[in-house]
Amino acid sequence: MIPLHIHSYFTLLKGTTSPEKLISKAVEYNLKVIAITDTNSMQGVIQFVKHAKENKIKPIIGTTITDTQDDNLYAILLAKNNKGYRDICKIITARKLNDDFSLIKTLENNLPNLFIISPSIEIANSVHPKNDFYLELITTKKERSNNRKRFEFAESNGIKMVAANPVFVLNPEEYEIHKTVTSISLNASIDNLTEEDLVDEEFYFKNPKLIEKKWASLPDTLIASEYIAENCNADIKLNEYKFPFYSLPQGETSESRLWKESFKGMNLKYAKITDKIKNRLEMELSVIKEMGFCDYFLIVWDIVNEAKRRGMLTIGRGSAANSLAAYCLGITQIDPIEQNLYFERFLNKARSSPPDFDIDFSWKERDEIIKYIFEKYGYENVAMISTTVTFRARSAFRETAKAFGFTNTEISSVSRRIPWTSAKNLPNLSKLFPESKGLNFNMEPWKTIADIASKIAGFPRHLSIHPGGIVITPTKITDYVALEYAKNKGLGLIVTQPDMYSIEDLGLIKIDILSQRSLGVLRDTMESIKNNPS
Repeated sequence: MIPLHIHSYFTLLKGTTSPEKLISKAVEYNLKVIAITDTNSMQGVIQFVKHAKENKIKPIIGTTITDTQDDNLYAILLAKNNKGYRDICKIITARKLNDDFSLIKTLENNLPNLFIISPSIEIANSVHPKNDFYLELITTKKERSNNRKRFEFAESNGIKMVAANPVFVLNPEEYEIHKTVTSISLNASIDNLTEEDLVDEEFYFKNPKLIEKKWASLPDTLIASEYIAENCNADIKLNEYKFPFYSLPQGETSESRLWKESFKGMNLKYAKITDKIKNRLEMELSVIKEMGFCDYFLIVWDIVNEAKRRGMLTIGRGSAANSLAAYCLGITQIDPIEQNLYFERFLNKARSSPPDFDIDFSWKERDEIIKYIFEKYGYENVAMISTTVTFRARSAFRETAKAFGFTNTEISSVSRRIPWTSAKNLPNLSKLFPESKGLNFNMEPWKTIADIASKIAGFPRHLSIHPGGIVITPTKITDYVALEYAKNKGLGLIVTQPDMYSIEDLGLIKIDILSQRSLGVLRDTMESIKNNPS
């Protein structure tokens, strides 16, 4: 049997394990295929695909999508192909950004590139056509009577069925972590959780052979999982650059424009053009062309040019300062020839991750230039990049203690002595850090709290916004990633679900549009001098 309903901790309310650990479990069970179906999320998909490919396991890309009005009404969507992957990204984005999203209405549309699985008879009645719909039979005692109703309905209406064992925890021992994470997510104590808040204790990653034995009397439901797995062939290409396009007049290429602007800048920067300068620039432009970065350089050049046209102060920094082409284009201000800087530090054929430009603007003007980028390159092709805020020692301890019913005053008396470190260190703080001497986590209740808190080290708390990362894509952004609001939905800031590292693995190219207060101070000083020359 192929597991088709598996969640990582990117299902924030219930999942308790990482995509990497899920793949490790699949290796332990000698699985050749495994799916990921985080609830309303594609945040962990790139990590999942990366680890699956490294272990020669076929990854099935999917999600569990819920209705906005009823979280218990859900459907599993599995991508048959890359079009199906794009469909899922678009559906999740709609689910995250629109309060009036209706799961039923969404599934009424023809979705030929997806397999749809759900235990809901209501959804079974809504999906059209039903060729690729499967009614989910769930392997728990609590679902026995519901399974009987589903079976009778499916038999009466000619609907296919598939056996499923939803996975939210890696093993039974992680159930306490699930309860804690659920308490934190719901801002409730563990004692006040209801049965509906928690997943079934049977929802751990069982050996598929146990599931096959359980469903031996309904072999078609097992065959169905094999069939679905064989026909889910979405293939996300990692570490292959997906460059945005710089708009050019007919007859001009990005290569020719980049050469023209670079040599024009070279003639302005240098009073005397030596062979060393000319040969260096030609070498860089050849590498840039060969690696496909011409459009990328032109886009950054365009952003910097627009900022200068508006009278903004801007500085390019980081490894881009090693590029003579960037210097000639006015993106950076350091002469790499004079400073003996090596271009290969910024861009070379052996580099596995794409380089990016770090461009500083005044903190007063950064939002204006970001708005320009969205307007110039299209709101459908540009997004801010997310960052995943995770649990560290203090936050893990505080939130776990709250879940156990302790007050803020009781928690603060302990947490203020916890240093900024990984939550993994909580059980041994007194041995590792002088400021934690005397913190006795060997006695209850703190022992249990520290132990559980240490197990949610690195768990995601929420999505925030990367300090300056912007991604521009060659086609619609939702062809590559799903989007959602950052933590404070009221601000209306939309970010990519995958974070910077997944964006890089996916091969999307980012630009860091950063805010530097000193540029604002310098700008204000120049304005004051201009207005008060005396």
